[in-house]
Amino acid sequence: MKVLHTADYLVFFIYFIIVSAYGYWVYKKKKQSSASASHDYFLAEGSLTWWAIGASLIASNISAEQMIGMSGNGFTMGLAISTYEWMAAASLMIVAIFFIPVYLKNKIYTMPQFLSTRYNDTVAMIMAVFWLLLYVIVNLTSILYLGALAINSISGISLTTCMYLLGLFAVIITLGGMKVIGYTDVIQVFFLVLGGLVTTYLALGLVSKIYGQEGTIAGMQLLYKEANDHFHMILKKDNPNFLDLPGLTVLIGGMWIVNLNYWGCNQYITQRALGASLPTARKGILFASFLKLLMPVIVVLPGIAAYVLNQKGYFSQGELLGEGGKLMADKAYPSLLNLLPTGLKGLSFAALTAAIVASLAGKANSISTIFTLDIYQKKINPAADEQKLVAIGKWVIICSMVIAIVIAPYLGIEKGGFKYIQEYTGFVSPGIFAMFILGFFWKKATSNAALFATIGGFIFSVIFKFLPRWVDLSFLQSSGFSAANADGIFEIPFIDRMGFVFIISVLGMIIISKYENRKGIEPKGLVIEKSMFAMSPSFQVGTLIVAGIITALYTLFW
Repeated sequence: MKVLHTADYLVFFIYFIIVSAYGYWVYKKKKQSSASASHDYFLAEGSLTWWAIGASLIASNISAEQMIGMSGNGFTMGLAISTYEWMAAASLMIVAIFFIPVYLKNKIYTMPQFLSTRYNDTVAMIMAVFWLLLYVIVNLTSILYLGALAINSISGISLTTCMYLLGLFAVIITLGGMKVIGYTDVIQVFFLVLGGLVTTYLALGLVSKIYGQEGTIAGMQLLYKEANDHFHMILKKDNPNFLDLPGLTVLIGGMWIVNLNYWGCNQYITQRALGASLPTARKGILFASFLKLLMPVIVVLPGIAAYVLNQKGYFSQGELLGEGGKLMADKAYPSLLNLLPTGLKGLSFAALTAAIVASLAGKANSISTIFTLDIYQKKINPAADEQKLVAIGKWVIICSMVIAIVIAPYLGIEKGGFKYIQEYTGFVSPGIFAMFILGFFWKKATSNAALFATIGGFIFSVIFKFLPRWVDLSFLQSSGFSAANADGIFEIPFIDRMGFVFIISVLGMIIISKYENRKGIEPKGLVIEKSMFAMSPSFQVGTLIVAGIITALYTLFW
């Protein structure tokens, strides 16, 4: 039953007061200690600690599509979906070691600025406009709408009201600037982790209870026994979910592109570390990496528990069904939350809200940063002073949230969840990542080559997506590069498509750059020095621990 009781609202109210009061205190302290310079407002330059950076990275990353969508994937395919989290932990280490030093050494504060510094203003402006459209129309809107759907499914509050309240709460936090976002994200992550762990704890308790046993450990053992097929990280070709996670590709193929592009070439994410010193940024990213290792416990195990509970008929008839009686895995997490006791349900409700609001605030801040620093300051009003830039940034935050609220109900966004978002983001990820990685480490890459990777990468992604309509790809089945979808049509798994498009983009960039180099075109290189990548002993130890844990997890659940 979708209802929150007085105790649930009281717990949620305490969460709201803590976040709001702490955010206001940080804002007032910031105003007293520093001028409202644009870099201070957008990047919290030099004022975020390592633990604030790490918490903010996770709070901005985890939202409704993870809490709801990834839990739904846990219901259908099991622990294998955790590869997004555990490979992200490995990717964060690579970003910390190789990407962040390049950004900080070259004083890069936005991704379009990187493209302008490395290639030219044309590439930078094209991508600035593209990222704005993507962030506002796709990302911000989907986070808001999917989040509102999730809150509605738990509380019974109308969808429209949920969107208004989530948007308003996020705007209040975002208007305080990156420092307020960064430090309130620490509180958000606390509630996210605490509420998530409580949900997992109670879900495992329910599993043990229906089998006549008690305790979390017993519940975990029963989960592993009764849903053993849900505890394999590397899926075989005959697995119905192979198209989503094609075997070893998650370790040696396109999954690296998914994660390295997201964590290393994404304004929404990298912005948290770009205002810090290298040691602080690296410590923060290392902290985020450890938190990513924990995330499957919070977002995947509840889905597997819901699967076992559903097998035993624990949910009411039709509770997990959508239109036409079709089983909807994305209903697993909300249905599980509706089973929680009064008070604890409010805590989980607060955790879900924290995840959504933190993601909305982070996305809105990135939209504001790109528009203000890369479009308004460069092309519209180059003479704007610091106060004017901050004022414009605040108006952009409000306008972008209003746009998201207005258009969300009309975009046909459904709770298709995590896999859907990953696949369609993958249409642009390979080309963008190729442009960035060669821009980092190959000084001969030219601006025309970068344009090819961006535009050509998207075109090739579309071609590979619709190729099965024109060509029978069943001959690729033995190699593992094609599998039958629900309609019996053989297609290339989207993670493999990303790998192919990335290779094509890199080769195209090399060919174009070599040709232009021969014509005397000298591209602009970045400052790269070997000493930039040196690591402190403590960071090296932390990196080895993360790598060891990931290796152990994949060995245990292969």
